[in-house]
Amino acid sequence: MKTWFVTGASKGLGLTMVKKLLTTGYNVAATTRNLKELRRAVGEASGFLPLAVDLVDENSVGKAIDETIKKFGSIDVIANNAGYGLAGSLEELSDAEARANFDVNVFGSLNVIRKAMPYLRKQGSGHIFNIASVGGFTGAFPGFGIYCATKFAMHGFSESLAAEVKQFGINVTIVSPGYFRTNFLEKDSLQVPKHEISDYKSVRESQALHQNNINGKQQGDPEKAIDVIIKVAEAGKPLTHLFLGSDAYNFAAQKIDAVTKDMEEVRTLATSTDF
Repeated sequence: MKTWFVTGASKGLGLTMVKKLLTTGYNVAATTRNLKELRRAVGEASGFLPLAVDLVDENSVGKAIDETIKKFGSIDVIANNAGYGLAGSLEELSDAEARANFDVNVFGSLNVIRKAMPYLRKQGSGHIFNIASVGGFTGAFPGFGIYCATKFAMHGFSESLAAEVKQFGINVTIVSPGYFRTNFLEKDSLQVPKHEISDYKSVRESQALHQNNINGKQQGDPEKAIDVIIKVAEAGKPLTHLFLGSDAYNFAAQKIDAVTKDMEEVRTLATSTDF
């Protein structure tokens, strides 16, 4: 029986993933900052190991990985799902607010990878799913620059990781969801600037649109999203990019078209730089 290690498991896609995996018969080690909330949400289940983990603390992460190996004997699939949204223009967000978002969304995932890799290398197998966002492929979302930057970072290190660990029989997949109907846009998941600047009307409009109009009306079904991830894991084939949702496909296509257009616009000039 394979074992999944899932971060950010107490709500959103993470909670949906944990419940579905347990129902399917997998062992699941699930991390959270609030153990009571996670246990209440999941209930009693065979093969379930809830873990209180501070993802920005390497020692806390390492202990959780060790506990998982001790209980289940291996880790077969990792889902780096933990993260939170941050709205606000680049000028509005303080250094502390920006760094905190990177600490969780980027460095928390890197801590998990760093601590899990020795086990995965030794067993010569494994699959790492880094749950990014379509906002990590296209940053054309006013007021979400720092959040997009964290997800762009995840795309970048995941592509490098995929090339690094291929020799060990380990697959790496970047998951880029569009809008899914979770609590991601709720107040406890989407943070806003402590000091807003009134001049940024487009940012306020985008922020209000996400909080008041998009929230609760997202077209993506979380259950179906997790079904896709599980099927990709079970297929066992290398797949570096996994865009989820018709909207994600549209956003990605628009970005690819825009990049292609810009490249062609100056191809002759821009390729005249070789010796």
